[in-house]
Amino acid sequence: MKYVALLRGINVGGKNKVDMKKLKLAFEEAGMSSVTTYINSGNIIFADENNRKEQLAAILERAIDSHFNLKINVLVYDEDEFQKIAEAIPENWSNDQQMKSDVLFLWQDVDEETVLDGLAIKPDIDQVIYVPGAILWAVGRDMVTKSGMLKIVGSALYQRVTIRNVNTVRKIQGLLKSL
Repeated sequence: MKYVALLRGINVGGKNKVDMKKLKLAFEEAGMSSVTTYINSGNIIFADENNRKEQLAAILERAIDSHFNLKINVLVYDEDEFQKIAEAIPENWSNDQQMKSDVLFLWQDVDEETVLDGLAIKPDIDQVIYVPGAILWAVGRDMVTKSGMLKIVGSALYQRVTIRNVNTVRKIQGLLKSL
């Protein structure tokens, strides 16, 4: 079975530094195969035939702690789950000079559509879509500072998400398909 692991809070602002080659090795030593990393923000595509999906996050968190002495939260999606999230991103969304578009991947305990009720969404500024496993968000670059979604930083929910821009998600989707 093919999976994507998303690590929260590594290589951000000089904290929790993790070398991707060493991370790949840690995953392999934990029994994962066909391990591929993408950029330094903790995106790992891999295969595993020995464990249930529900076991993988704990296995990988232990491996990271063992290799790097870091307590890092790991979010794992199987191929089907990740593809559904990536395919839900509107085609016209981009992450460029005109638009900021992100995917907020949700931990299971907050993964329900009612999570949107706690967000300060400004409908005239923010485009927000819930899809099982994630919140999709887009805003014009000229309106980012006016977005209500910025209020998520520092909230309890912020600790239960890991964020990737849509360009990264689309690249991971391609890597997952080619694994």
